[in-house]
Amino acid sequence: MSWSERLPQIGIVLPPAAKPVANYVPAVRIGNLVYTSGQLPFVSGKLEFRGKVHEGADGTVTPEQAVSAARQCTLNALSAIDALVGLDAITRIVKVTGYVASGPGFSGQPQVLNGASDLLADIFGEAGVHARSAVGVAELPLASPVEVELIVEVTPES
Repeated sequence: MSWSERLPQIGIVLPPAAKPVANYVPAVRIGNLVYTSGQLPFVSGKLEFRGKVHEGADGTVTPEQAVSAARQCTLNALSAIDALVGLDAITRIVKVTGYVASGPGFSGQPQVLNGASDLLADIFGEAGVHARSAVGVAELPLASPVEVELIVEVTPES
């Protein structure tokens, strides 16, 4: 079964590839690797959440919301890959890098990035097991709470 056939079976619909908000492209292929630009949690052209991730503070993004945001970022990254080479060209998820806009004292970045890692495991199984960095930062573009970028291995060009 192909990856694109698997998505509906597990209840996932890829969103349309997001348009760049500056002077860059969403994904670039170099040999058998595709690198995505950092993806934000856009849903229908709007950020799903805004602000810093912090536990229990008013006016911030909860860790649970941040997990959902990381998942959405990852769907957006997969859409960028799909638009460039097709989802079924993916042979392995190599690396996930995630940035979490963190409020004071928040150290749950790895748990937030599990939103991305768990999604990739659900879709790709063993091919979704990857290296990862989960980085806490002071600010992200457009006040996004999370940004995710992927490096994936794809089938050789014909």
